[in-house]
Amino acid sequence: MKTLAEHMISYARYHRDPRNIASHFVGIPMIVLAVTILLSRPQWAVGGLLLTPAWVAVALASVFYLRLHLGLGALLSAMLVGGALWAQGLAQGPTAQWLGWGLGLFFVGWVIQFVGHYYEGRKPAFVDDLIGLLQGPMFVLVELFFAMGQLAQLREAVEAGAGPVRRDPHRTAAAVLGAKQP
Repeated sequence: MKTLAEHMISYARYHRDPRNIASHFVGIPMIVLAVTILLSRPQWAVGGLLLTPAWVAVALASVFYLRLHLGLGALLSAMLVGGALWAQGLAQGPTAQWLGWGLGLFFVGWVIQFVGHYYEGRKPAFVDDLIGLLQGPMFVLVELFFAMGQLAQLREAVEAGAGPVRRDPHRTAAAVLGAKQP
């Protein structure tokens, strides 16, 4: 299994524009919450617990994140559990409310993501590797820690493998790579 650094380098190669990274701070949580909401139906009562497909997805994602990094994985897993608890309550309401929140967050989240990738000048990472769908939430959490001045060794590894975040957001990927601009 790849290390946390390897996953973050792989994902970061598609995310070096600060506007794209900023879009991920909004879009990815919206998409994750939307998927959790949509997977919160059907619901089955099992031994006093309410089980849904969302809980299966949260459990599987949590195993992935905890294997990458115990501390960050626990924090991300706690966020997923919180989202699943909220989504479960929402899914018990009227169908229109459940679908409105789920589909609305999903659509708006992806619009935000694609706007960010427009600035990046690159397609989203998941287009080339579906694991990017799992890497995204960890990337947002890691970038938050980077912004707080934490995880310096991981940041150095990511920048060594994927390059630094572009400081001039108006430079295109082609300019960074030295290609002539049209």
